[in-house]
Amino acid sequence: MEHRPLGATGVQVSAVGFGCQEVGGGYGDIDQREFARAVGHALEVGINLFDTAEAYGSGASEEALGRALRGRRDEALISTKFGTGYHDRANFRDGRAERVHSSIDASLQRLGTDHVDIYTVHWPDRETPFDETLGALDVLVQGGKVRFVALSNFRVDELAACRKLGRFDVVQCVHSLFDRRMESEVLPWCVANDVGFLGYGALAYGLLSGALPADHTFPADDWRSKTDKWGVMSPLFEHLFGPGRVSENVAVVEDLRNVAALSGHSVAQLALRWATATPGVSASLVGCRSVAEVDDDAAALDWSLDPSDRDAIDQIFIRHGVNPCPDQWIERGT
Repeated sequence: MEHRPLGATGVQVSAVGFGCQEVGGGYGDIDQREFARAVGHALEVGINLFDTAEAYGSGASEEALGRALRGRRDEALISTKFGTGYHDRANFRDGRAERVHSSIDASLQRLGTDHVDIYTVHWPDRETPFDETLGALDVLVQGGKVRFVALSNFRVDELAACRKLGRFDVVQCVHSLFDRRMESEVLPWCVANDVGFLGYGALAYGLLSGALPADHTFPADDWRSKTDKWGVMSPLFEHLFGPGRVSENVAVVEDLRNVAALSGHSVAQLALRWATATPGVSASLVGCRSVAEVDDDAAALDWSLDPSDRDAIDQIFIRHGVNPCPDQWIERGT
């Protein structure tokens, strides 16, 4: 497994991170025992970054990860998040100091640990001054509950403003073959400021797994079918799963599969190799549910893309008229 510096933290992170959103629910049934075996196997093959959030299944993801890491906590870098999913807030977001402190304590209990390595503001709460949020996070760092602070889904102007207000070490934003918006401003800013970057959605929420047929219909309990529930985050998903988009995007995936096959790899491995090779990316996060998925993800790093591969990939998107850089931010109204 390839390891890289996580910005200026001094920590080496695996180029592929183990995403734990799926085990929190919303993707159908998950075998909890197989998930635990997958976590252990990931450690064995050198994956050391595990990403979760209190919003994933109202803490269910954190609890599952905590159980799976029991006895092996010191081998892992745990990244968890707070800041969204609160029904007592008008915008469902909360970056107030009291929420920072209550959320970390609840997350530590669910994870069964006395600290997290990366604590992330999941989505910006623009109703709360950023300096209040960052100040509370610094208190957690000073108290040993948190090692590093991260901001997720912040615009580049907000990152620059926060940089003047307090400490943060990592940025987490969407990044995949189907969504390259961060390459225009956010990733260059992270490189220039020596801030680590974690790209989520590396397999485009399953599109790049290569498992979806063109006529696929997501079941009613799958969040990808609930277009009316996406709310302000619709711009993050509508180009992937909006009306008519699945069949268009699956056609792209089928052509990408042919490029991957030339080197004996799967389309998912092609997507991960592309994402992890992007300048400035510390790690690409991918959801894992089984030992087999861990092995498939790890094998994505045993090769390199040459310029002709990259050109072939870009030409596929052009040929199908699919724009991987939508001309809007990832949430509505900003």
